[in-house]
Amino acid sequence: MKKTVIGVMGPGTRATATDLQNAYQLGYHIANAGWVLLTGGRKTGVMDAASQGAKAAGGLTVGILPNDGIKGISEAVDIAIITDLGNARNNVNVLSADAVIACGMGLGTVSEIALALKNGKSVVLLGQDWHSQQFFRDLAPENVFLADSPQTAITAVQKILSSRPLP
Repeated sequence: MKKTVIGVMGPGTRATATDLQNAYQLGYHIANAGWVLLTGGRKTGVMDAASQGAKAAGGLTVGILPNDGIKGISEAVDIAIITDLGNARNNVNVLSADAVIACGMGLGTVSEIALALKNGKSVVLLGQDWHSQQFFRDLAPENVFLADSPQTAITAVQKILSSRPLP
């Protein structure tokens, strides 16, 4: 039986303290729900914090790495997918997830949100500023959900998953 995979996307080196706190909580809640956490896999920013949170709750973590090896990988990644795709791995990230949560904002995160929406994926924007929210909601209002806390983001993902057609 296929496991539910939730992608948490966000900035690496430019992540704020709030982004890191939120990402850790997201990872923890995702693991508690029995879902698999998918991130960019690196030992920095939102990727590492979410993976650490999922591991603290005993969850399974997958990292989609941009390079041709595991250099810079988060110690909390269980399954490393080596892509050697650089930023193109962002498409692999979002296509492999059943839903995407954007935690914080950076250029890579913007590309992941756009790729997810272009492919009909649902995206939860956690704590984004009004302009970012409006921009993405204008592009795909039916697939953009807003959350102001990790718990409301998880609740949004539960609604997204429950509204999907059965396989």
